[in-house]
Amino acid sequence: MPELPEVETVRRTLKNFIIGKEIKEIRVHYDKIVVGDTNNFVATLTGQTIRDIDRVGKYLIFILDSDAFISHLRMEGKYNIIETSKPLNKHEHLSFVFSDGTELRYQDTRKFGRLELVNKETYRHDLPLCKLGPEPWDADPKEIYAKIHKSNLPIKALLLDQTIMSGIGNIYANEICFSMKMHPLTPGKRVSKKRVAELIAVSKRILEQAIAQGGTTIHSFDANGITGFFQVQLQVHMQKVCPVCNGPITKEMVRGRGTYYCKVCQKKRG
Repeated sequence: MPELPEVETVRRTLKNFIIGKEIKEIRVHYDKIVVGDTNNFVATLTGQTIRDIDRVGKYLIFILDSDAFISHLRMEGKYNIIETSKPLNKHEHLSFVFSDGTELRYQDTRKFGRLELVNKETYRHDLPLCKLGPEPWDADPKEIYAKIHKSNLPIKALLLDQTIMSGIGNIYANEICFSMKMHPLTPGKRVSKKRVAELIAVSKRILEQAIAQGGTTIHSFDANGITGFFQVQLQVHMQKVCPVCNGPITKEMVRGRGTYYCKVCQKKRG
């Protein structure tokens, strides 16, 4: 699933290609990709020009003349910018046809991604974005500590809870726990105030490194043909040997998510 660095890479890439383009036509090939009334989505956005692209957590927000729509890529969503004459492939479910003869096509093998009209002025304060916690750069250690210090849930699961802190997914949660030498099953209630502050700092550092490298290419992620390179820096996710102690990396499921960690460097305490 694209996480914050991957979505930020998509945002920056798309801004180079589609800002200032007028939407001449919208073709929806799979209605469930659009949340709400598909005809209203098409009628509202047709004829408007894309002015900017924002990001909140893992969501993209396309800002037009008088309206906006959010896009959640979910597992395998991606955008491709192509010439209109190119044949549609079976995984391209929605097309924004621009007046200059190019198209922005939304491709999604699993069809989990969603697009939804939102208010251009208030989208950050409306559903679904208003439920998101702060991104690590905006997180207050006291507030994050207050959210987790009574929880019996493992820290790995809490890192994935977008209402606590947004933008972190499975890959980076594994990397953050490893960097902190914290066992992923450590209950939230055992994470001290000092460690919460460290957790936020490490999260920022790792996400910034990943953004600088263009995200992580795992399976199908790419941003219009531009793939990320952070995978070469991954310390534990999908690795076999610990880069610190040279011991084996363990993989197990933590609340349904594949979790990689080193039993030596990330000893379970308490």
